[in-house]
Amino acid sequence: MNYFVKGNPDLCIGCRTCMIGCVVAHEGKRIFEVDPDSYDFNPRLHVVRTVRLSVPVQCKHCENPACMAVCPVGAISQKDHCVIIDQDKCMGCKSCMDACPFGAINMTERKGHVQADGTLKKTANKCDLCNHREDGPACMAACPTHALICVDRNKLEQLSAEKRRRTALMF
Repeated sequence: MNYFVKGNPDLCIGCRTCMIGCVVAHEGKRIFEVDPDSYDFNPRLHVVRTVRLSVPVQCKHCENPACMAVCPVGAISQKDHCVIIDQDKCMGCKSCMDACPFGAINMTERKGHVQADGTLKKTANKCDLCNHREDGPACMAACPTHALICVDRNKLEQLSAEKRRRTALMF
Protein backbone atom coordinates (compact mmCIF):
# COMPACT_ATOMS: atom_id res chain seq x y z
CA MET A 1 0.00 0.00 0.00
CA ASN A 2 1.23 3.45 -0.87
CA TYR A 3 1.14 6.27 1.66
CA PHE A 4 -0.79 9.50 1.11
CA VAL A 5 -1.65 12.69 2.95
CA LYS A 6 -5.27 13.16 3.96
CA GLY A 7 -6.74 16.56 4.78
CA ASN A 8 -9.47 17.06 7.35
CA PRO A 9 -11.89 19.75 6.13
CA ASP A 10 -13.20 20.20 9.68
CA LEU A 11 -9.75 21.37 10.81
CA CYS A 12 -8.43 23.09 7.67
CA ILE A 13 -8.76 26.88 7.83
CA GLY A 14 -7.60 27.46 4.25
CA CYS A 15 -4.50 29.43 5.25
CA ARG A 16 -2.39 27.76 2.54
CA THR A 17 0.56 27.35 4.89
CA CYS A 18 0.84 23.78 3.60
CA MET A 19 1.55 25.16 0.13
CA ILE A 20 4.30 27.42 1.44
CA GLY A 21 5.82 24.53 3.43
CA CYS A 22 5.81 22.42 0.27
CA VAL A 23 7.59 25.03 -1.83
CA VAL A 24 10.18 25.76 0.84
CA ALA A 25 10.84 22.03 1.37
CA HIS A 26 11.51 21.54 -2.32
CA GLU A 27 13.70 24.63 -2.54
CA GLY A 28 15.92 23.14 0.16
CA LYS A 29 16.15 26.37 2.16
CA ARG A 30 14.51 27.90 5.19
CA ILE A 31 11.75 30.36 4.41
CA PHE A 32 13.73 33.45 5.39
CA GLU A 33 16.65 32.41 3.17
CA VAL A 34 14.58 32.03 0.01
CA ASP A 35 14.75 34.93 -2.44
CA PRO A 36 11.20 35.34 -3.80
CA ASP A 37 12.53 36.26 -7.25
CA SER A 38 14.86 33.26 -7.54
CA TYR A 39 12.20 30.59 -7.97
CA ASP A 40 8.66 30.02 -9.16
CA PHE A 41 6.03 29.32 -6.53
CA ASN A 42 5.03 25.80 -7.60
CA PRO A 43 3.57 23.87 -4.67
CA ARG A 44 2.85 20.21 -5.23
CA LEU A 45 -0.63 20.58 -3.76
CA HIS A 46 -3.34 23.22 -3.85
CA VAL A 47 -6.02 24.27 -1.40
CA VAL A 48 -9.63 24.30 -2.49
CA ARG A 49 -11.75 26.80 -0.59
CA THR A 50 -15.50 27.14 -0.60
CA VAL A 51 -17.81 29.20 1.57
CA ARG A 52 -18.14 26.42 4.15
CA LEU A 53 -14.94 24.40 3.96
CA SER A 54 -11.41 24.20 2.69
CA VAL A 55 -9.07 21.28 2.14
CA PRO A 56 -5.80 20.63 0.32
CA VAL A 57 -5.90 18.53 -2.84
CA GLN A 58 -2.87 16.38 -3.46
CA CYS A 59 -1.81 13.07 -4.92
CA LYS A 60 -3.30 9.97 -3.32
CA HIS A 61 -0.40 7.81 -4.53
CA CYS A 62 -2.72 5.19 -6.01
CA GLU A 63 -1.83 1.50 -5.97
CA ASN A 64 -2.41 1.28 -9.74
CA PRO A 65 -1.95 4.90 -10.81
CA ALA A 66 -3.77 5.96 -13.96
CA CYS A 67 -1.18 8.68 -14.45
CA MET A 68 1.60 6.11 -14.60
CA ALA A 69 -0.36 3.91 -17.03
CA VAL A 70 -0.85 6.71 -19.56
CA CYS A 71 2.63 8.25 -19.44
CA PRO A 72 4.12 7.62 -22.89
CA VAL A 73 7.74 8.08 -21.80
CA GLY A 74 7.74 6.21 -18.47
CA ALA A 75 8.41 9.35 -16.42
CA ILE A 76 6.12 8.19 -13.60
CA SER A 77 7.08 5.35 -11.27
CA GLN A 78 6.40 3.97 -7.82
CA LYS A 79 9.15 4.21 -5.23
CA ASP A 80 9.19 3.93 -1.44
CA HIS A 81 5.39 3.81 -1.07
CA CYS A 82 4.71 6.79 -3.34
CA VAL A 83 4.24 7.75 -6.98
CA ILE A 84 7.10 9.86 -8.33
CA ILE A 85 7.47 11.94 -11.52
CA ASP A 86 10.92 12.18 -13.10
CA GLN A 87 10.75 15.74 -14.41
CA ASP A 88 13.82 15.20 -16.58
CA LYS A 89 11.99 12.44 -18.50
CA CYS A 90 8.61 14.22 -18.58
CA MET A 91 7.81 15.68 -21.99
CA GLY A 92 4.87 17.78 -20.79
CA CYS A 93 2.12 16.02 -22.77
CA LYS A 94 -0.44 16.43 -19.94
CA SER A 95 -1.71 12.86 -20.27
CA CYS A 96 -1.09 12.22 -16.58
CA MET A 97 -2.90 15.41 -15.63
CA ASP A 98 -5.95 14.34 -17.63
CA ALA A 99 -5.86 10.80 -16.22
CA CYS A 100 -5.64 11.75 -12.54
CA PRO A 101 -9.07 11.25 -10.93
CA PHE A 102 -8.20 13.64 -8.09
CA GLY A 103 -6.95 16.63 -10.08
CA ALA A 104 -3.67 16.39 -8.18
CA ILE A 105 -1.28 16.97 -11.10
CA ASN A 106 -0.56 20.34 -12.66
CA MET A 107 1.92 21.57 -15.21
CA THR A 108 4.73 23.93 -14.21
CA GLU A 109 7.43 25.75 -16.14
CA ARG A 110 11.01 24.70 -15.39
CA LYS A 111 13.49 27.52 -15.22
CA GLY A 112 16.60 26.85 -17.25
CA HIS A 113 14.91 24.22 -19.44
CA VAL A 114 13.94 25.53 -22.87
CA GLN A 115 11.98 23.69 -25.57
CA ALA A 116 12.79 23.75 -29.28
CA ASP A 117 10.43 26.68 -29.86
CA GLY A 118 12.24 28.79 -27.25
CA THR A 119 9.54 28.60 -24.56
CA LEU A 120 10.18 27.25 -21.10
CA LYS A 121 9.65 23.50 -20.79
CA LYS A 122 6.53 22.52 -18.86
CA THR A 123 6.51 19.34 -16.83
CA ALA A 124 4.09 17.53 -14.56
CA ASN A 125 4.18 18.49 -10.90
CA LYS A 126 2.56 16.64 -7.99
CA CYS A 127 3.06 15.61 -4.39
CA ASP A 128 6.02 13.30 -3.81
CA LEU A 129 5.41 12.99 -0.05
CA CYS A 130 8.65 14.94 0.41
CA ASN A 131 10.49 11.65 -0.04
CA HIS A 132 13.75 13.60 0.27
CA ARG A 133 12.90 14.66 3.86
CA GLU A 134 13.48 12.39 6.85
CA ASP A 135 10.72 14.19 8.77
CA GLY A 136 8.06 13.33 6.19
CA PRO A 137 5.78 15.67 4.26
CA ALA A 138 6.48 19.35 4.91
CA CYS A 139 2.81 20.25 4.48
CA MET A 140 1.96 18.28 7.61
CA ALA A 141 4.70 19.96 9.64
CA ALA A 142 3.64 23.42 8.44
CA CYS A 143 -0.09 23.05 9.11
CA PRO A 144 -1.02 25.15 12.17
CA THR A 145 -4.24 23.20 12.85
CA HIS A 146 -2.81 19.70 12.26
CA ALA A 147 -5.44 19.13 9.57
CA LEU A 148 -3.13 16.83 7.60
CA ILE A 149 -2.18 13.26 8.43
CA CYS A 150 -0.05 10.75 6.57
CA VAL A 151 -2.06 7.60 5.95
CA ASP A 152 -0.32 4.25 5.74
CA ARG A 153 -1.71 0.74 6.18
CA ASN A 154 -1.72 0.98 9.99
CA LYS A 155 -3.42 4.39 10.01
CA LEU A 156 -6.00 3.21 7.50
CA GLU A 157 -6.84 0.18 9.67
CA GLN A 158 -7.04 2.43 12.74
CA LEU A 159 -9.41 4.88 10.99
CA SER A 160 -11.54 2.00 9.72
CA ALA A 161 -11.78 0.43 13.19
CA GLU A 162 -12.76 3.80 14.68
CA LYS A 163 -15.48 4.23 12.06
CA ARG A 164 -16.84 0.74 12.77
CA ARG A 165 -16.81 1.47 16.52
CA ARG A 166 -18.75 4.72 16.06
CA THR A 167 -21.26 2.96 13.83
CA ALA A 168 -21.74 0.18 16.39
CA LEU A 169 -22.42 2.78 19.11
CA MET A 170 -25.26 4.18 17.03
CA PHE A 171 -27.29 0.96 17.38
